[in-house]
Amino acid sequence: MAEEQVILVNENDEKVGLMPKMEAHEKAVLHRAFSVFIFNDKDELLLQQRAASKYHSPLLWTNTCCSHQRDGESNIEAGKRRLEEEMGFVCDLKEVTWFIYKAPFDNGLTEHELDHIMVGYYNQNPVINPEEVANFKWMHMQDVRKDIAKNPQNYTAWFKIIFANYDSFMRK
Repeated sequence: MAEEQVILVNENDEKVGLMPKMEAHEKAVLHRAFSVFIFNDKDELLLQQRAASKYHSPLLWTNTCCSHQRDGESNIEAGKRRLEEEMGFVCDLKEVTWFIYKAPFDNGLTEHELDHIMVGYYNQNPVINPEEVANFKWMHMQDVRKDIAKNPQNYTAWFKIIFANYDSFMRK
């Protein structure tokens, strides 16, 4: 199977090309990505613990799911696809904002992403894909905030950025 391609973009989210995913992370090239945040009726956020086999940030806690859009795929289509692949369900999603971040990792790779944040609502437990997700939990936002402050090493770089700067976009 051919390596997944990411969509290279400029700072206005305009497509400027395609590149294999690993090459984009090795060269720290700006590319399009998304992060999905799913809440339930108790106003709890569904977190996932990334699988141990992930090429970066293994076993760290993060938002419900995240990935890269495919060429020709809308942000919402990509979010729903990945939500089903990682967490075993699909629900309506709404895009609420986007931002650019750059985060180098110990393994020499760098995430340099224009990250679209999407929110949805779901009231059942997921059926996680063990190749992608090690575990899940539902947490209230204030409890996540406290735990990030106490144990920042347990969370992904992008999740901490989103939580610190964009959590107001995730309120009902």
